[in-house]
Amino acid sequence: MTKRIYMDHAATTPLHPEVLAAMMPYLTELYGNPSSIHSFGRETRQAVDTARDTIAENLGAVDASEIIFTGSGSESDNFAIKGTALALKEKGNHIITSAIEHHAVLDTCKWLEKQGFRVTYLPVDAYGLVDPARAAKAITNETILMSVHYANNEIGTIEPIEELGEIARAKGILFHTDAVQAIGSLPLRLKDMPVDMVSFSAHKFYGPKGIGGLYLRNGTRPIQLIHGGAQERNRRAGTENVAGIVGMAEALKLALNGMEDRNIRIAELRDRLIQGVFNQIDHVRLNGHPARRLPGNSSFCFQYIEGESLLLNLDLQGIAGSSGSACTSGSLEPSHVLLALGLSHEIAHGSLRLTLGSATTSEEIDHILAVLPGIVAKLRDMSPLFNVKGVGEAVCTAKK
Repeated sequence: MTKRIYMDHAATTPLHPEVLAAMMPYLTELYGNPSSIHSFGRETRQAVDTARDTIAENLGAVDASEIIFTGSGSESDNFAIKGTALALKEKGNHIITSAIEHHAVLDTCKWLEKQGFRVTYLPVDAYGLVDPARAAKAITNETILMSVHYANNEIGTIEPIEELGEIARAKGILFHTDAVQAIGSLPLRLKDMPVDMVSFSAHKFYGPKGIGGLYLRNGTRPIQLIHGGAQERNRRAGTENVAGIVGMAEALKLALNGMEDRNIRIAELRDRLIQGVFNQIDHVRLNGHPARRLPGNSSFCFQYIEGESLLLNLDLQGIAGSSGSACTSGSLEPSHVLLALGLSHEIAHGSLRLTLGSATTSEEIDHILAVLPGIVAKLRDMSPLFNVKGVGEAVCTAKK
């Protein structure tokens, strides 16, 4: 059987064994409802409160009450954006975001447009960076919220969140950032940052799926979206996912422990992968910023081939990657992120995202570099667009 290599950590990460161990009691004998007043409920209520304290401390929040538990990063984005828009609609109806946000943000903004809100979608440069000056210029007297992600899930570019947040704060505008890809990989001290709302999700940093969180700075009051209970201080109804909450707290603690050294090791492997691809394969470009990028992210476009075919052939070799966001993997359309960078549909269709994790080894990188060039060559041999015999000049505008 072919050894399997997982290179899709931006989509999800494996559950850390210590996280599973921390969760197990709340999946078995400690099953009380945290809202119950008997001893079974008090046990799990204590576990939820302790986890909230741990997360607040590790993210540098002022107070544990600023952490709200949700079902996912997508729900956190919806809560922050819809909740704020509906809460402040009497003050204004204008929202600013970027053109390369996750669909949890973009689709939420599109829904709000149907409700009468106006949305400005900031363009990005060729590396995927938002220009703070352009963001400042987009602000009007009707602007109530700016939402720009901390780091892009497809190309790994890290946005100038500090600058954008300061601009919003100076204008009295709430600032939200989707930090789903950043938390666990980048350091955050929320109380020292110009952010009012931050979305995160446990399964991106070796925690369980189905549990997310939203940081709400004290005084930030988006309207409640889920009704039917008084949980989360009447902000989000629904019986708490105790095991998931405990697992998220443990995963965050483990992710931040030794993060700097781990990031250095992962980034070195990532850079070796990127350089190896360029040394062996022509007509390929790196997507995203060459330096301001997540340590484990490598995103490429290979001209003359389809990304889906590339993924299937890699999978046959036991290598798991993606062509972009896992949330849009069923779509035949090219990535909206790559199109926003200025790439043509043809080039954007040949995308491959390989994202490394804490368990990625140098031997795995070597195996990928041994297999990938042959797969690309085989697919180009079958492509009517690729001049395999060198007759005439190949037309390629992609940069290394």
